[in-house]
Amino acid sequence: MIKNTVIQHKLEKEKLISKDYVLREKLANAQQLIESDLIKIITGPRRAGKSVSAFLMLKNKEFAYLNFDDENLLKTDNYDKILQALFEVYPGSKYIFFDEIQNLDNWEIFVNKLHRRGYNLILTGSNAKLLSKELSTTLTGRYIPVEIFPFSFKEFIKTADFAASTQTQNIPEHQGNLLYTLEKYLSDGGFPEVVLKKLEPSIYLETLYDAILFKDVVKRYKVKYSQKIYELSNYLRSNFASEYSFLKLKKILDFRSTTTLQNYLGYIEEAYLVFILNRFSFKMKEQINAPKKIYIVDNGFCSLVSSRFSQDFGKLMENVVFIENLRKGFRANLDLFYYRTRNGKEIDFLVKNGIAVSQLIQVCYRTDKPETKEREIKALIEASEELLCNDLLIITWDYEQLDKFKGKEIKFVPLWKWLLQ
Repeated sequence: MIKNTVIQHKLEKEKLISKDYVLREKLANAQQLIESDLIKIITGPRRAGKSVSAFLMLKNKEFAYLNFDDENLLKTDNYDKILQALFEVYPGSKYIFFDEIQNLDNWEIFVNKLHRRGYNLILTGSNAKLLSKELSTTLTGRYIPVEIFPFSFKEFIKTADFAASTQTQNIPEHQGNLLYTLEKYLSDGGFPEVVLKKLEPSIYLETLYDAILFKDVVKRYKVKYSQKIYELSNYLRSNFASEYSFLKLKKILDFRSTTTLQNYLGYIEEAYLVFILNRFSFKMKEQINAPKKIYIVDNGFCSLVSSRFSQDFGKLMENVVFIENLRKGFRANLDLFYYRTRNGKEIDFLVKNGIAVSQLIQVCYRTDKPETKEREIKALIEASEELLCNDLLIITWDYEQLDKFKGKEIKFVPLWKWLLQ
């Protein structure tokens, strides 16, 4: 039975590796990664391109492959039988790729044993816990984490009919094309199948969202009140880039227990559907108790529940900026936060370098309105004085300028240019 499953997976693998794929930015040093004797662990949401990234890393290598989304592999608790079948089909292979490994109970012990035997291992998983609890205990120091998100804007425009070169960026027609493509990216998101296969975003993404919520949340954690977790996830999608508190959510969604609410929110976050961002404070207790902000892994999921696209445009921009900051390597609640000044003015993003605040970022769509522009500038200046930070940035739709206000320089940079840097 297990051998037949492995053979079937081999046929699927051969079909998948025969296709052409967009090379992901994270894989610029793929050859260096694959030659490392550390375990390569690729995490991210379902359908974002984790498996494809692994196949690209293993290009021109002979490797064994198993996908643990297959329930036939999960029926046995004798993992030696899985290994026996694997090496019957792939004799002598030193490279092993395990897809969606989090579905296998005690996977980290199984993987650690193979690593000690000298196998070069590549794993993928759709659960953020892969980079926390299990790895921090069993595989400490013996793995390389790679996080894959849906296409960045830079990857997104690779599929369009123009190239964003520095020589043509200042040509009005080129900028018009970039802004048109960016608007589509803001609304449809960057899931590869939507982009490459030109699928109808609403149908594909709604099906994908429900599948993730059911398979990676309700089923995995045996959620008792599935309707409640659906209501919570839909509320978060409808109110992305907004502040919330547990008490507020509990009241709005009529949860009986704050503990249940926090657990459900944690499950949704672990499945890579949402990210929670803390408000910055030098006092840890204030940071823990302050309201949080919610961001969504892909803008396409946001647009599904938004009937006010034009009104939410600024928030869609803000969501893209947050995810792009994660791609750049910033870690939410470690070196990336949001901030409120003593007078209650909000700063969208605060970047920390060690113990110092290194950059303050605002995201603003309507810079053509003087009152809006002035509000964003005043918030930055106030925060700059409180935090002793002089790197001040406002990411706009299409406005570019270097302004001075109260002796401080503020850079205005169009979103498309910031994303392509």
